[in-house]
Amino acid sequence: MGRKAWYKQMWVYIVGGILLLLAVHLIVQGIRCNIAVNESKERLATYGAETVNLSYGKMSYVDTGEGEVILSVHGIFGGYDQAYDTCKDLSSDYRIIAPSRFGYLGSDILGGGTPAEQATAYVELLDKLGINKVYLLATSAGGSVAIRFALDYPERTKGLILYCSAMPFAEKPEKYSEYAGPPAFLCKDFTMFLISPLFEPIMGMEPSTIYSMLPVSERKDGVVLDASVTNLDMTKNYDDYHIEDLQVPTLAFQAKDDKLISYSDTEKAVKRIPNCTFIPFESGGHLMEGHGEEIKEAVSKFIEGRYFTPL
Repeated sequence: MGRKAWYKQMWVYIVGGILLLLAVHLIVQGIRCNIAVNESKERLATYGAETVNLSYGKMSYVDTGEGEVILSVHGIFGGYDQAYDTCKDLSSDYRIIAPSRFGYLGSDILGGGTPAEQATAYVELLDKLGINKVYLLATSAGGSVAIRFALDYPERTKGLILYCSAMPFAEKPEKYSEYAGPPAFLCKDFTMFLISPLFEPIMGMEPSTIYSMLPVSERKDGVVLDASVTNLDMTKNYDDYHIEDLQVPTLAFQAKDDKLISYSDTEKAVKRIPNCTFIPFESGGHLMEGHGEEIKEAVSKFIEGRYFTPL
């Protein structure tokens, strides 16, 4: 066998070996993903979520606890599970209402799915539950909806609590993106599971975060709606978010190393909000990991109406 023929044969073996390893990897990941999706569905069943028929369609939610009511407004890739988990440390002291926003886990979409329409749907849900006023607790993409709710329905809002939340820009931007989020083709169980190792360098989140996002297939409509409507609303309709007019007390948290929400933009935004207490953290990322007790204490003081020095 000539040298050229030998090299050619070796390259065939090498490429074939790589393709075989890749195929095995994809098969193994596919099996792991399938197991994880089934486990996630079992996990969702433990939340005891209820579904109510509103004038526009269905909304699923968790309702648990007693006392002052916290309406939890979840972020992207969320649902009633993420909404509840954000507040579960508070559930022993307060009543938690944790709905799936439009397009997420059992909730339909009204009209164009704007934050204003999502806020209106929340009001209808609260009316169904016989609840007059709530504290709004919003995370990430849910911030647009919570701020819209507080602006449109101050008479239904006792206070606004923002966890690493989306915020309006300090000035009206001249340009903005037409889509702010993962493309629709990525919003599949296996695809997201496969790219989860990239969560840390891109978003500052552990790859294991994927397990709280599954099943992605049942959240896809909400993700695409957030990326195309919710996440753009405070920019596209900048003049409609005059946060200087907020009539309720506000408590805001953010970590300085958050890779998804600009800390500097948040600093500028909170200065525009009257009666706002801002509590920054040096670290913790978008999920503000490691600050559970500090956040719980601050939220409790906020709801009790006590003044406190930022932690």
